[in-house]
Amino acid sequence: MKDYLVKDIKPNSFFTKTLYLDEAFIITTPEIPFSKELANLLEKWSFNKVFCDGEAHKEYTNTTRIESSENGMKILSSQPDSDKLSKAEEFYSNLLYFIEDLFIRAAVSNELDFKVVSEKIKDIVEYIKEDRRYLMRVIKNIEPAPEKNYLATHSVRSTIIAIIIGTYLKLPTHRLLELGIAAIVHEAGMLKLPSQLYLSNRPLSPQEKKAILTHPILGYTMLKSFDFPLAVCLTALEHHERENGTGYPRQLAGEKISLYSKIIAVACSYEALSSKRPHKEAKDGYTGMLELLKNEGKQYDDTIVRALVLSLSIYPIGLYVLLSNGKKGQVIDVNPENPKFPIVEVFGDITPDGKNKTVQTAPNELSIVRPLNRSEIES
Repeated sequence: MKDYLVKDIKPNSFFTKTLYLDEAFIITTPEIPFSKELANLLEKWSFNKVFCDGEAHKEYTNTTRIESSENGMKILSSQPDSDKLSKAEEFYSNLLYFIEDLFIRAAVSNELDFKVVSEKIKDIVEYIKEDRRYLMRVIKNIEPAPEKNYLATHSVRSTIIAIIIGTYLKLPTHRLLELGIAAIVHEAGMLKLPSQLYLSNRPLSPQEKKAILTHPILGYTMLKSFDFPLAVCLTALEHHERENGTGYPRQLAGEKISLYSKIIAVACSYEALSSKRPHKEAKDGYTGMLELLKNEGKQYDDTIVRALVLSLSIYPIGLYVLLSNGKKGQVIDVNPENPKFPIVEVFGDITPDGKNKTVQTAPNELSIVRPLNRSEIES
C-alpha cells in the first residue's frame, strides 16, 4: 500500500481505491472526494500520511459502479476494458514466448539462469496483482495452438494460477516470488526426457510411463546444479506428491509436503483439467473446479482447494455461461462474498453508453444456469 503526504494531496481529489488512515480505518472511498476540510482535520490531529493502493485524480475515475437496480438485481456499468484485455493478451503472448525460449535453451544448451527467471517472475507477480481478472479471461479465451509445446503453456498457466492462489493466501511478496519461480520451472525434469514421451497422443508403454515418473528427480537435480534455492528444487521434486501419500516419487503425505508443492499440485491439476492436451479434450472450468472440490481420496490440501475456489470462483473468470434470463455472458470477476455468484458481462444487453451490461449474479435473481462451450457462444 502506498503512502501519501496529506499536504501534497490536491483538494477534492478522487482516489481510485479506498483511502486508509491505517490498516483498518477508512477515510474515503473512490466515490468521495478528499476535501480541504478533511485535510485540515487530519493535520489538526497530526496525521501527516494516508495510505492507498490506488492513485489520486482530479475527477472520479473508478472503473466499476452500481448504475441501477432491476428487481433487486445489481447492474454494474464498466468503462471500456478492451485496452486492458489487449494488454493482457500481449503480456500472455510475450510470457509464453519467454518460457518457450527458456525451455529450449535449457534442453539444447543446458542453460538456465536463476536471475533471468526471477526478474520475469517479478513482472508476473506485479501484473497479476493489478490485472488478474483480465489475464484469466485471456487464458480462457485463447486455446493453445496445436504447434505449441504444451509443456510451456502448462507451465505459464499453472504459474499464473499458483500466484493467484498465493496472493489469496496472503503470502508476502518474497514468498510469492519464490512460489512463482518454483511454478515456472516445476516441470524442468521433463526437458531431460525425449519430447515424444510427453507430447505423444498415443498410449505410452509401461517402460515409457516409468521414464515419465523420473521427471521430478531429474528436475530437482537439474535445478540444484543451476544453484536455484532449495525451496524451488524441492518443489520440483514434490509437485506430484499427494496429501494421502499416493503421489510420487517419495510417497510423502500431509505436512511432509512443502507449501509451494501443495499450491502447485492444485494449480497444475486445475490447469490440466481445463486445458486441451494431445490425448484429451478440455473440460470447462466449472467442471474442473467441481472435480477438485470433490477432492476424491483427499489428494489435495483442502485449504489450497478453497483458496483456488474463492480466488477464481466456482464459475471461474473467463467462463462462458448461460444465464437464467436466457442470455449468454462471460464471468469477468469473482464475488468474494459467495463464489457461486460471480460478476458476469451479459452479451447483447447494452447500457445507454453502448457497453455490454455487467451484473452481479445472486440467488433467487439473475443466476448462472450452466457453462457454455465456444461453439455455443459463436452460434
